[in-house]
Amino acid sequence: MARTKEFDPDTALRAAVELFWQQGYEATSMADLVAHLGVGRASLYATFGSKHDLYLKALDHYTEANDTRLLEELSRPGPALPAVRAVVRRFAEESAGAETASRGCFVTNTAAELCPHDPEAARRAEASWARLETLLHAALSRARAQGEIPADRDPRALARMLLVLMQGLRVAGKCGADAGRSRDAAEQALRALD
Repeated sequence: MARTKEFDPDTALRAAVELFWQQGYEATSMADLVAHLGVGRASLYATFGSKHDLYLKALDHYTEANDTRLLEELSRPGPALPAVRAVVRRFAEESAGAETASRGCFVTNTAAELCPHDPEAARRAEASWARLETLLHAALSRARAQGEIPADRDPRALARMLLVLMQGLRVAGKCGADAGRSRDAAEQALRALD
């Protein structure tokens, strides 16, 4: 007779996201995961596989939640440019905020820590960035078609510039960049849309 799970895998996965996001992959041990999730080691392995498998599932969970939010923000009907500006400004504010700044972005953290030697992590980070670039490109293309940005602006190049800026804001925030630096950087980048 199969044993029933004594924990909720979704709750455990959300807790794993928080721990990996705060500490990183290498600094998080299986003992840390067992203690933080309140789940036995054998149950963790049986449900999620290895620590690496759990990390990748946590990263997928994080990106799915963030991609959904960005899709909602950047795909609303009506003028597109205010939504793009709002997203970039939100990234700047969050990057300088006390609660989120020290954690940075889970995807950006993964890129810095694991991408040089972990092809699966690198593939996921690149896929996340490609989705964000696509969302920004679509919104900026709509903005250009609606006359919100000049016709001579390249929406793809602008989307790439904003993507790199937004990831850079997350890195700077981890290092304690002040709110003024983040806001100034975001506002300068947004001037390219005028």
